[in-house]
Amino acid sequence: MSDTVIRVEGLSKQYRLGTKERYRTLRDTISSSITYPIRRLFSPSNRNRTVGELIWALEDVSYEVKRGEVVGLIGRNGAGKSTLLKLLSRIIEPTRGYAEIRGRVGSLLEVGTGFHPELTGRENIYLNGAILGMKKVEIERRFDEIVAFAEIEQSVDTAVKHYSSGMYVRLAFAVAAHMESDILLVDEVLAVGDIAFQKKCTGKIGQMADHGRTILFVSHQMAIVQNLCGRAILLKDGRVNQDGPSRDVINTYLASLRGALPATSPLLGRGPYFERLEFTVGDIDCTKQPTSWSPFTLRATLTTPVFLKKCYLNLTIDDAQGRHCIHLRTDYQELYPDFPPGSHHISVHLESLNLLGATYFAWFRLVSEVSDVLIDSDHILFDVVRDHERHEAVGATVAVKHRWDLEHASIKAAPIDRKSA
Repeated sequence: MSDTVIRVEGLSKQYRLGTKERYRTLRDTISSSITYPIRRLFSPSNRNRTVGELIWALEDVSYEVKRGEVVGLIGRNGAGKSTLLKLLSRIIEPTRGYAEIRGRVGSLLEVGTGFHPELTGRENIYLNGAILGMKKVEIERRFDEIVAFAEIEQSVDTAVKHYSSGMYVRLAFAVAAHMESDILLVDEVLAVGDIAFQKKCTGKIGQMADHGRTILFVSHQMAIVQNLCGRAILLKDGRVNQDGPSRDVINTYLASLRGALPATSPLLGRGPYFERLEFTVGDIDCTKQPTSWSPFTLRATLTTPVFLKKCYLNLTIDDAQGRHCIHLRTDYQELYPDFPPGSHHISVHLESLNLLGATYFAWFRLVSEVSDVLIDSDHILFDVVRDHERHEAVGATVAVKHRWDLEHASIKAAPIDRKSA
């Protein structure tokens, strides 16, 4: 029997800009068929109607995944990562190509996906298990373990519409990880949890891989991808740009992020997005490299077609290995801004960068637990000038302004006993 559990051949997905894909029920189809002649008779002529531009969210993607592999999918926003997972989950249908999947698939794609907001945590656990084809006795056997892992003992009988996004994700991951699926598809949503829960999740993913479960993992956190995944696939403009050992693929991806990122818009404009991420050093644009002590400003534009209520913003600066060096959040200062529809310019000013000479990358995140939204910007890479050749050898990242004070006290040397010497 072949060890290949996922085989993708020429998988492609096309969208038309300016339209929203709608998932139709049988009732919708029958109703539309009955009313079509009337609508056609009285509707305006279609001759002058503007047809939106066709774009390929994914085009001619082919690869195979073996049983027990943990594969990271990386790339900029809009590269096609989430579209690929939705195709594999059968949430959307491909325009052409196909994917062969052997085994039951569990997916964790977005905050709240797979949960009914009016049902309690307990009821949603049973619902998800039933969808995966598990028997009630199997779900009951794992129920306590799921609740304990998700850390929702006190809220398990509360409707999930009252859960925070962090609670949503903890429960969703616990359900997906403990149910009897052979393949697990995980999107960036793990980043909503706190650091302790992220470590718990990464440990669980490692255990699942050891037990032969196959995992496809989308993340912007390169340290997690490198630690969890022996293999990574880099997507660029909907195509496979590189497929190989995770360290090599990550290095290629990071090298592509240098400098200011061009303005981009999301697929079909469906939701909020960041664009035009850039930095300045003092009053000079990103053509100049900063030093450890340079004033440093990071800017981005947030565009949203919907009202975002009670948000908080993160700015994270990581080193080339994906380790957090600087992490700033507006909620630490009790700032929870609202963002009405439109474009909003966001800036973070650092009086001094305080990083030793090395390569770093920065990115923004917006979270609105009220609006149930989590958005990451693309990453921007920059180099801090090494002002001392020994900085790289030390391996540290933080530079702190300081001074050394040395006080010398004279000590009378004891006579040397030459006979004993």
